[in-house]
Amino acid sequence: MKRVVVTGLGVISPLGNTIAEFWSNIVAGKSGAAGLTKFDPAKFKTRFACEVRDFDPLQYFDKKEVKKYDLFTQYAIAASDIAMKDAGLDFKQASEQERDATGVIWASGNGGIGTFEEQLREFHAGDGTPRFNPYFIPKMIVDIAAGVISIRHGLHGPNYCTVSACASSNTAIINAFDTIRLGKAVTMIAGGSEAAITPSSVGGFSAAQALSKRNDEPAKASRPFDKDRDGFVMAEGAGALVLEELEHALERGAPIYGEMVGGGMAADAYHLTGTPADGYGAYLGMVNALKDAGVTPDKIDYINAHATSTGLGDISELVGIKRLFNDLPVAISGTKSMTGHLLGAAGAIESVISLLAIKYNQVPATINTENIDAAVPAGLNIIIGKTISQEVNYVLNNTFGFGGHTASSVFKRYSD
Repeated sequence: MKRVVVTGLGVISPLGNTIAEFWSNIVAGKSGAAGLTKFDPAKFKTRFACEVRDFDPLQYFDKKEVKKYDLFTQYAIAASDIAMKDAGLDFKQASEQERDATGVIWASGNGGIGTFEEQLREFHAGDGTPRFNPYFIPKMIVDIAAGVISIRHGLHGPNYCTVSACASSNTAIINAFDTIRLGKAVTMIAGGSEAAITPSSVGGFSAAQALSKRNDEPAKASRPFDKDRDGFVMAEGAGALVLEELEHALERGAPIYGEMVGGGMAADAYHLTGTPADGYGAYLGMVNALKDAGVTPDKIDYINAHATSTGLGDISELVGIKRLFNDLPVAISGTKSMTGHLLGAAGAIESVISLLAIKYNQVPATINTENIDAAVPAGLNIIIGKTISQEVNYVLNNTFGFGGHTASSVFKRYSD
């Protein structure tokens, strides 16, 4: 099969909208959480989130286009544009053959939920006459971001959306990896975006007892593995990767962040929103990823854990990690402590972090964690407090979603 490398990265995030700013804030251990500004949260139990700041859609498209796209699609376009520029790709100058061999697999767990809410509010505020925006459906449907990216750049390769809740964008990246190594495309744009900081979304996750209520200290609310954690912090944004067949990347002298070598998926087959105490779904997804990559557990230097800061989820994942890695000194951290939980875009943002960890030989810390939960298995090397410097050649990136979906990907340092 073909070898696959990552040649471009892009982010729109609560910690910055460029790779340089984003990574600087990650290394510094900065939290993106603050009081909600997208709507009045006064009556909500949770009144904070990790919002994207300083995003100007007019940097990427004109006013007429803004009206056509929900915010999740705007984030997708921006992040993918950044990644393509980072990779040195300009499809306006590319041949038809090149564009035919390039595809897009883009993920979102919620799609245009903001558009959906807005249209329903307008309908119920009126006289019952069905006056809906003609762009309502294309703004709302979850697959539209993949389609818009391809239309924008004239890309005729495989094009679709993956939806597996909070595992969605990791699934998209794994699918893009498989598409290239099987020879069905040469280049793939993959990632995910979310813009779900809306009343119904915040209210719904709150009703499911999933969100932190630490309203007096939002920057310290996401605290994976801590005995006092009380739920995740909702976030928004997008992460994008350009994946390429190795020979194609080398031929055009592309920058290479790392090589993708494996992906594994599985199911908890357990509960709508909960995870099993034995962490079996997480364990099996990781086993499948390492098997696919052809590496043994001792090769992994860093695990970017799903680590949402929920009571059941954190421990379940660590139990699965302990079962597979036993007492190996692999570094583990939960970067959602800084970014918040980007839901369907989490795997993409954390893939960016994983690749930058390889590039810079740095392992980001889990911030805010002060007292490790007694239920955390002994012997695990959880990095807390500050970023550490160490050699990072292989990274395992975990993501899990409601419905029991698990997806794990493996990146390595590129070498001839």
